[in-house]
Amino acid sequence: MTTLRTFQHEIDEIQHRTRTAATAPSATTDNGVSDAQASVEIEDESLTDVDDQVQTQLLLRTVNGRERARDLLAAVLTRGRGEYIMRIGALPPHAKIFAGEPVSPGDIQRGAPRTADEVKLLHEELTQIVDEIGGKVSTLYESTEPQMRKALLIRLPPPSVALTPEVRCAVVGNVDSGKSTTLGVLTRGALDDGRGRARVSLFRHKHEIESGRTSSVGMEILGFGPSGDPILPSTSHSNDLDVIRREKMSWEDISIQASKIISFIDLAGHERYLKTTLYGLTSGAPSCVVLIVGGNAGLIGMSKEHLAISLALSVPVVVCITKIDMTPKPKLEETIKQVTKILKSPGCRKTPVFVQSAEVAVEVSQVFGKERLCPIFMTSNVTGEGLDYLRTFLNLLPASEGDKEKFLADQPLEYCVTEVWSVPYVGTVVDGILNAGRIKTGDTVMIGPDSNGNFQSTMIKSIQRKRAPVNSAEAGQCVSLALKRMRRSAVRKGMVIVHKTETPPRAVRQFQGQVLILYHNTTLQKNYQAMLHCGAIRQTVRIIAMDHPQGVLRTGDRATVTFEFISHPEFIKEGMKLLFREGKTKGLGVITKLL
Repeated sequence: MTTLRTFQHEIDEIQHRTRTAATAPSATTDNGVSDAQASVEIEDESLTDVDDQVQTQLLLRTVNGRERARDLLAAVLTRGRGEYIMRIGALPPHAKIFAGEPVSPGDIQRGAPRTADEVKLLHEELTQIVDEIGGKVSTLYESTEPQMRKALLIRLPPPSVALTPEVRCAVVGNVDSGKSTTLGVLTRGALDDGRGRARVSLFRHKHEIESGRTSSVGMEILGFGPSGDPILPSTSHSNDLDVIRREKMSWEDISIQASKIISFIDLAGHERYLKTTLYGLTSGAPSCVVLIVGGNAGLIGMSKEHLAISLALSVPVVVCITKIDMTPKPKLEETIKQVTKILKSPGCRKTPVFVQSAEVAVEVSQVFGKERLCPIFMTSNVTGEGLDYLRTFLNLLPASEGDKEKFLADQPLEYCVTEVWSVPYVGTVVDGILNAGRIKTGDTVMIGPDSNGNFQSTMIKSIQRKRAPVNSAEAGQCVSLALKRMRRSAVRKGMVIVHKTETPPRAVRQFQGQVLILYHNTTLQKNYQAMLHCGAIRQTVRIIAMDHPQGVLRTGDRATVTFEFISHPEFIKEGMKLLFREGKTKGLGVITKLL
């Protein structure tokens, strides 16, 4: 029987092969190494000791040393999209910090030891240099045990909203675990009263306010300024529910002030809305999933389903245990034990890291996606306990558009439609993510496929990012486009927008995929129908062939399966991940061949 872990490795290999094939014609240097590879090697070499180099040059106290340090800083800030964490002093190994063990002088692994006077001097010099280039320096943490060490956040304000780094986080968890309340407290600044005050401003429908349950995909943003402080409305401490709902900062105001934006995709927890939650996870391309677990309930119901989907999609997971103020101590310990056990289980294989200091929050934010770590935050939305660590962690997450493997800026335009509206006096407006290429206002593009598999020509009238007008957008960004002379009824979710060419892309009705059956009561056979989720595509498919010797598939089986879309053809590519379900999630796979 194939395990989920080995199957995911195979999916990653297939995706890597298809990406390599797509980017094969890129330029190569004289020694046969591509420009992209060369730049990565240079970057890795210089980043390993850039902290020591900058600090050594500044401690020389010479004009040349200062200039050299300034050049190095400018280079790393350009590479890091205007953001860099400078660590001063001798640093203990991550394993010790994450395990919460005391650090002894013999444990020091990285960095050069610094005295208190040297740390103070370096902080002052760095502040002056960064001020000169228009940025801000703020202290992330400071520690004297066993030796003096300090971490500084160096951040430049972006030149325009179009270039503001964005991190997309999907928020999932069981019904009544506190998802909307946690987001309300994070984005509005005011603590909850224990009776749902914080979540009122997030709800979009009357029935949501009455029931207290999210039934739609809600979008919220949290902006962080150059100094790392969250941008919150001035009325955050009001007790009047009408004021809380009405007097909130507009997205445009936040975007203009922010140096980094965290976009939260608030998903539904109820089993009835699993379809909506799954669509939000596959179409939103989140950088991480925040799994909210109620301390008084534990990891129950849909929480496990959401965790399984996140693992199947290979999205890094962050666990947030809420309601710690009202949960009895034995019950809270039981919840922590249960969460730890599930994360360490063979299905997850993640190392839990309890974030109980600013240092752990800073260090784990930089490595948790690569090292199979799962940060766990203990929070209370009523007392505010643990929320500062969560904000620090979110503030330092790497930008979503910085993922060069997933989003290819040097490839032809490919924009995936995830939402469609008809706006008065504007016309048809679509929202989605740029998977590849760049787009500008006034570009002539093609949108499709329609029910017959054809593409229609249109023009980009205007572009908005986080509700603020911009002139262009690049791969990895989430933007809204106003389309010229397009009827609302002619556009649907799952369509793509590409640059106008002589030969439009081919829409596909049948395709082959390698599939692993995660769970099914009986057997899957020919003509079985299920709902397929693949990026922003959500359509019923039928199995028309499979290469399994018995001709039927059971839980844990894998096979190459030929699928057919039931209602209309779609634009798909080899290497795309797919999930299919009938009620609950049934299978995971990857597209291997278009027919």
